[in-house]
Amino acid sequence: MRFGIFLTNQQEPGTDQRQALAEQLSLLRAARDGGWDSVFAGQHYLSEGVTHIQPLPYLARLAAEAGDLRVGVGILLLALQNPVDVAENYAALDVVTGGRLIFGVGLGYREVEYAAFGVPPEEKVRRFEANLDIVTRLWAGEAVDADLPWCRLDGARLGVLPVQRPGPALWMAANSDGAVRRAARLTGTWMINPHATIDTVRRQTELFRAEAAAHGRPAPAEQPAMREIFCAKDRATAIELAGPYLVGKYRTYARWGQDRVMPDRESFDMPYEDLARQRFVVGSPEDCVRALLPWRDELGADHLILRTHWAGMPVEHALRSVELLSKEVLPALRAAG
Repeated sequence: MRFGIFLTNQQEPGTDQRQALAEQLSLLRAARDGGWDSVFAGQHYLSEGVTHIQPLPYLARLAAEAGDLRVGVGILLLALQNPVDVAENYAALDVVTGGRLIFGVGLGYREVEYAAFGVPPEEKVRRFEANLDIVTRLWAGEAVDADLPWCRLDGARLGVLPVQRPGPALWMAANSDGAVRRAARLTGTWMINPHATIDTVRRQTELFRAEAAAHGRPAPAEQPAMREIFCAKDRATAIELAGPYLVGKYRTYARWGQDRVMPDRESFDMPYEDLARQRFVVGSPEDCVRALLPWRDELGADHLILRTHWAGMPVEHALRSVELLSKEVLPALRAAG
């Protein structure tokens, strides 16, 4: 079992960004020193209601203090990028991290982001697949040709290749059933989102495995899964400290339309008790272990990426959660079974 900390660094508007970054670094150090295995950050553009640092400079800063932790982007909105820019920059980041980069990609779901880059919605899958093909071939050291409206190449090669050969670990996030099948076909590794209920993920796991088998994909080297988690001395305290910030986070998701791309299309704008059911891992160390065991034992997740801080939450609460997770939850999951 491996464990990653997801440092979203989404903050309330008006937050002192220098202080916010210092707080995220304190969470990173706590996870690093607590025996965690990886650190992740994601991407959004024009994040209404919260602030958000772009992942490339952010991950480079995190890498400076990550020690031996793997460093992951989860996810990069690949259809909105130029593939040469991505290949060059993330090859460089693999060098900066000493060959410990995990490259997580996805389509995203926000119309405002696609409109800002002039990408018609009907073009996003084509662009995503073409960009992924170009990036991976450039990383492999191939001479690449392309004749696309957004990228023209004639035998192009990268000057700096990733340390990892033929490239960094490639994961794909997916919400809808169609995207889960696409992840099986294109990458063979599905980065399970933190928004779906466990029942939905059970069903989609079967879709993923069947599609991977149909395309001759071997079992993935890792099965990553993201979860929202908060650990405190008891369940009541955990809900009191985390509940308001989780509700705020998912109301933001509802405004952005995240729930509309989930397979059950269940609104995220609901009371905490309903929202938390089968989604959030919030409680005592014993509660957290009990809630995470099915993800490991039934669904085969062996790299859990855990988010324990949300916009507006005092960092001291999240640091205490990381401490309890490090001392009581992660060792129990590694030892059990």
